[in-house]
Amino acid sequence: MNTKLSGKFIVLDGLDGCGKSTQANMLIQWLEKQGVGTVRFRDPGDTDIGEKIREILLNPEHCLMSTETEVLLYMAARAQLWTERIAPALENNQCVVLDRWLSSTLAYQGWAGGFGMDRIINIAEDCLERIWPDITIILDLDLISASKRLNRQLDRMEAKGDDYHKKVREGFLKLAEKQKNVFIVDAGSDIESVHKNIIQLISEASFL
Repeated sequence: MNTKLSGKFIVLDGLDGCGKSTQANMLIQWLEKQGVGTVRFRDPGDTDIGEKIREILLNPEHCLMSTETEVLLYMAARAQLWTERIAPALENNQCVVLDRWLSSTLAYQGWAGGFGMDRIINIAEDCLERIWPDITIILDLDLISASKRLNRQLDRMEAKGDDYHKKVREGFLKLAEKQKNVFIVDAGSDIESVHKNIIQLISEASFL
């Protein structure tokens, strides 16, 4: 497993409140037990530029921000994250576990925001050296359960309302239907069961 997962690019994605952070931590612990050198990043963020962009994107005061602006800011942060963090880690044969990636922009801005998934893919192809991870795992959860897990003040994206987030969920499911190596895991089960399903998917993935 060490040699099979070294240098691989794994993304966990889904609605806010679906359990990405918890599952990412559990996945990293499992990978390290397999002897896999692993690093974890979040998108947007984990660079000086990316963190500043993240603050702009999620600040509730920026309620007038357009979908087009969101797309470009997310892509800018992503390009910087790739250059500074992800590419060097992959070159060093580390397994990269990432909290969100292009899949989020496709679901949020592309589908729910109406910008268009194909348009976002075209922009990504112009901006990023690599747009598709080895495997993307979407943690699928209904809106009511997801909202109950957000026991804090909502950021600008989280506060967009149920209709928007219903479309976000639809976007993630659409992406899994059309894109290779994008898989859905039911995040409504208990934490350990979700973790086991993620490990099974990764262990059986076509890149191994």
